[in-house]
Amino acid sequence: MSNRLHCCCFFGHRNITETAILKKTIYDVVEDLIINKNVSTFFFGSKSAFDKLCHKIVTELKEKYPHIVRVYVRAEFPFINDSYRNYLLKQYEDTYYPEKMISAGKAAYVERNYEMISKSAYCVIYYDENYAPPKRKNSKKDITVYQPESGTKIAYNYAIKKSNVVNVKNRVSL
Repeated sequence: MSNRLHCCCFFGHRNITETAILKKTIYDVVEDLIINKNVSTFFFGSKSAFDKLCHKIVTELKEKYPHIVRVYVRAEFPFINDSYRNYLLKQYEDTYYPEKMISAGKAAYVERNYEMISKSAYCVIYYDENYAPPKRKNSKKDITVYQPESGTKIAYNYAIKKSNVVNVKNRVSL
């Protein structure tokens, strides 16, 4: 695995509005990291439109910079068969499941994001501080509801302590 200084991860809200300005902003940020910061390894999770958009852009940049590496960090499936591995390796150069996540349970996606952030000097994110996930009940029979914290907010709060964070949401909102 690459030196942390040459690594970048992505995370963001599950749903985003994909615009030409957002795509151009991500493209420019990632290309700047490749050219000026010597970033060559990009970590991806899954489950969000932002992750998919970033993967698409990095894949496009890989044509121009073939040395860059895309790594899928799995939050599920600690052990995968050859068929699934081969499927993933059509889109990524590598995939792995962090050992510390085996007992993470419901926190698997939070732990996976922490893993990617800890291995990266740079985090490109899409975080809207005004976003809140839908309110939930503790159980089906419970009459009270609570406001859960956004997974992106949890990752963001961790990332600002550990990495250089570029919130592309703020760059397109200016």
